[in-house]
Amino acid sequence: MWSDTKKVITILAVLLIAISVTGCTSDNNGNDNTQSSSTLSSDDGSDGFTNSLGMEFQYIESDTFTMGSAKYAASQPVHEVRLQESFYIGKYEVTQEQWMEVMGSNPSTSQGDKKPVETVSWNEVQQFIAKLNEKEGTDKYRLPTEAEWEYAARAGTTTLYSLGEMDEDEGPFLKDYAWYQVNSGGTTQNVGEKLPNPWGLYDTYGNVGEFVQDSWGDTYSAAKEDGSAVEKSGSTLTVARGGSYSSKDNALESAYRTKKDTRDADPMTGFRLVMDA
Repeated sequence: MWSDTKKVITILAVLLIAISVTGCTSDNNGNDNTQSSSTLSSDDGSDGFTNSLGMEFQYIESDTFTMGSAKYAASQPVHEVRLQESFYIGKYEVTQEQWMEVMGSNPSTSQGDKKPVETVSWNEVQQFIAKLNEKEGTDKYRLPTEAEWEYAARAGTTTLYSLGEMDEDEGPFLKDYAWYQVNSGGTTQNVGEKLPNPWGLYDTYGNVGEFVQDSWGDTYSAAKEDGSAVEKSGSTLTVARGGSYSSKDNALESAYRTKKDTRDADPMTGFRLVMDA
């Protein structure tokens, strides 16, 4: 009987050891397959992604959309874009805390860990991206193209804002979705405090303007049908989107564009990241 008891104890011990090592396996090459600090919210990554810095990304499925607006000369011609690749885009603007973790300093004018980083130039953002890619062991982080940014901000809508048609008496109200001239108090605010757009993205309107990868063009005459970035050799002009805490409501419209020098930094401009799917 004691012999049978020892056999049971031995079997239980083996099972406990097997359970304890689950999630820390090796492949045929002996590589550790322990889950990293970067996690997907679903098995196929179709919902979102969180990296080791806690940056949250939303998966955006590629599709065709109408880009631009007849309302502004710089947003013409209105044209169809067929995005070829799906991508992840930051749910939030990059924060000062995240910038600090990568760059080791905080240049922002209005300081606060959860506020968007600002007073950084487009060139400095490229340095941040290079260091982040190195830190994460990838080459997939980048700024969104201008087409990707507008596609994500529109979130399937064709109206001026992704809120749909607004009624001043019945809503929805822009102030519930954005920090801008009427409610910001003249400064940036913590990211994610307003309502998200239909695709779960926060602060696409207001708080800080957001750099994109493209070079500036006075019109969309050089726009690419596939939505890839328009990059002009030797150009020092780029684009910011979405308006800022100091903007009037029209500058927050999905199609509104602002010209920026890649070497300049100001307290009204920051960025959000894209990660290739």
